[in-house]
Amino acid sequence: MKVMATGVFDILHPGHIHYLNESKKLGDYLVVIIATDRTAKSHGKRLIFNEEQRRFMISQLRMVDEAIIGHNDDIFKTVYDVKPDIITLGYDQHFNEAEIESRCKNLGLKTKVIRISKYDDDIKSSSDIRKRILDLYKI
Repeated sequence: MKVMATGVFDILHPGHIHYLNESKKLGDYLVVIIATDRTAKSHGKRLIFNEEQRRFMISQLRMVDEAIIGHNDDIFKTVYDVKPDIITLGYDQHFNEAEIESRCKNLGLKTKVIRISKYDDDIKSSSDIRKRILDLYKI
């Protein structure tokens, strides 16, 4: 089973590791799609690392079999290229599972969408890391 996970992955943190580990458990091959700089910025992200740096970091993780940069204009181009059996979503990703499954079906794919549970700790997002740094250094 091929599993596809997606994200920006700008500041790698335990929540990302949880998401990717849980995604890998669902299949035997994990492809991670890295949001392009343009896509991330269009969603209000202020990036520290560029898309190639983020792809490289994710590709070095043990549970990741392949890391690629997504398409700028249509996320379903990447889905069609990868042809995953399962797409995983993080607990905080703002996508509709049924809509994604429907769009996949229209592409001739029988892809199932599974939302991964929230990582339960005090640092679970890049925003938490940024806030901690600002608090520590009183910036």
